Amino acid sequence: MKKKFKLLSNLLSIFYPRLCISCGNILQENEQHLCLNCLLHLPETNYHKTGDNPLNDIFRGRAKVENTLAFLSFRKGNAVQHILHQLKYKGNKEIGAYIGERYGKKLAQTHIFSDVDYILPIPLHPKKLKIRGYNQSEWIAKGLSAGLGIPCNTEILVRNTFTETQTKKSRFSRWENVKDVFEIRDKEALKGKHVIVCDDVLTTGATTEAAVQKILEIEGTRVSVVTLATAQ
Repeated sequence: MKKKFKLLSNLLSIFYPRLCISCGNILQENEQHLCLNCLLHLPETNYHKTGDNPLNDIFRGRAKVENTLAFLSFRKGNAVQHILHQLKYKGNKEIGAYIGERYGKKLAQTHIFSDVDYILPIPLHPKKLKIRGYNQSEWIAKGLSAGLGIPCNTEILVRNTFTETQTKKSRFSRWENVKDVFEIRDKEALKGKHVIVCDDVLTTGATTEAAVQKILEIEGTRVSVVTLATAQ
């Protein structure tokens, strides 16, 4: 049976080859989503390895965040843009889990998040979730969960208001657009807990900050932020 399946898979790959989402080259049998060359040359921030992390300044004076980390640096036209485009607009949710798990395994080696209780993905409003069919941040969080060995909870943090796209808004307008859109369904579950808020890309941090502020209203909570990419 395995031989037949492999033969069928090989035949399909002739007519429908799997391509690297960054460079477009044909993927080898042991490669997923990205070829080895593109994978090895991803622009990693490596902020988890250094005390000089500029992302820790994003929420300073606005929200008490324990650690703010992003795996990759986003630049227009680079591999990270291709990854995010596939993840958000091409239905390739698996790339989120794949990259998330890779980052989770790297973070697990540092013990930065050894006391974290939950990973909470930034939720989509049900209307937007229906349109897209999945929450890209949830798939990243699932990958982080697998890599870090920390449970991912998609039920506690919810979005109760549908908002306009943030893409062309100023920093203040982004904050005004999202400041009251989140709620916590089970406050008791978060009391005294350290949680990671997970999103796809960190720009101004307005959406993430709104979620963080809501979580910090609960007694004894501590919050860290992890994203797949940063545009800083």
